[in-house]
Amino acid sequence: MTQILIAGAISLAVSILLTPVLIRVFSQQGFGQEIREEGPESHKAKRGTPSMGGVAILVAMWAGYLGSYVYSAIRGDGGPTASGLLVLGLATALGIVGFLDDFIKVHKQRNLGLNKTAKSVGQFVAAIIFGVLLLGFRNGADLTPASDHLSYVRDIDAVSLTSVGFVIFCWIVVAGWSNAVNFTDGLDGLAAGSAAMVMGSYVLITTWQYRNACDPKPSAGCYQVRDPHDLAIVAMVAAAACLGFLWWNAAPAKIFMGDTGSLALGGLVAGLSITTKTELLMIVIGALFFVEFISVVMQIAVFRTSGKRLFRMAPIHHHFELGGWKETTVIIRFWLLTAISCALGLGLFYGEFVSQAG
Repeated sequence: MTQILIAGAISLAVSILLTPVLIRVFSQQGFGQEIREEGPESHKAKRGTPSMGGVAILVAMWAGYLGSYVYSAIRGDGGPTASGLLVLGLATALGIVGFLDDFIKVHKQRNLGLNKTAKSVGQFVAAIIFGVLLLGFRNGADLTPASDHLSYVRDIDAVSLTSVGFVIFCWIVVAGWSNAVNFTDGLDGLAAGSAAMVMGSYVLITTWQYRNACDPKPSAGCYQVRDPHDLAIVAMVAAAACLGFLWWNAAPAKIFMGDTGSLALGGLVAGLSITTKTELLMIVIGALFFVEFISVVMQIAVFRTSGKRLFRMAPIHHHFELGGWKETTVIIRFWLLTAISCALGLGLFYGEFVSQAG
């Protein structure tokens, strides 16, 4: 547990100290955010706010993760694992895709960066490589970082995807969650605060999986997860990095995470759900991201079939803004909804354990 706390402390410190440096540098370089013309009128005042703040989140996560293993090496303990490195690698790869998108936006002074095809190809390549690697790296207990089964709180034995099906499933999950977090990042601090709560929930989940692992002492309700302790470190550094960034990103935001941060955080959500075997549970814990994604899908589907808009504007947080809610009201209420969904998800997770252990 000490290593997890050290990882979080390093990540928080790096994030909260690096972000203002990026604010100054990006402001001097003119790396300001462009705003959608059809968006809420109040958002136009944000034009020019530095973007690409997700760089601080990524650097903080890696600093916390690697720093914790310096402490581990001093103590003579083990090093990083395949599971942790693969999840962080996925987040970094998607962060690079997002960085390219953000850089094109600020360089060309427009609200559109990479086209949809280029962004989708980047997500596809990252997801496919991630999915293939997840089925390798067997440990002494013959566990890989993921299995080819669909999971809720543990594998659902009746639903086998096969190796090829699993890799395709990974692509769908990674693309879905990375876009979902990306859609959520439209209000000051909304994505960062919500992601911090989701990642915090996964610190508890992975720590519990580590305490009740089947290896080396199988017991009723134990978990067949390859590297739960390392995944707890990943979740902790992500939560801490989001909190440190939120200090500067909370309304009125002095910097935006941009696609650099939102795609990376979406990758973490996807990666943790797959490696902890909680893919369906993540829909509950990450319910806000899921609803934001579904609102965009529904808006497009209804508009293309009927020519009418289901919401005033999608993603759904803009619907409430255009309905008269203040931005801070939307943010706080959506944070509350995230807290409720996280609590519900943790309750379902623990309830399943009790039923298995009993």
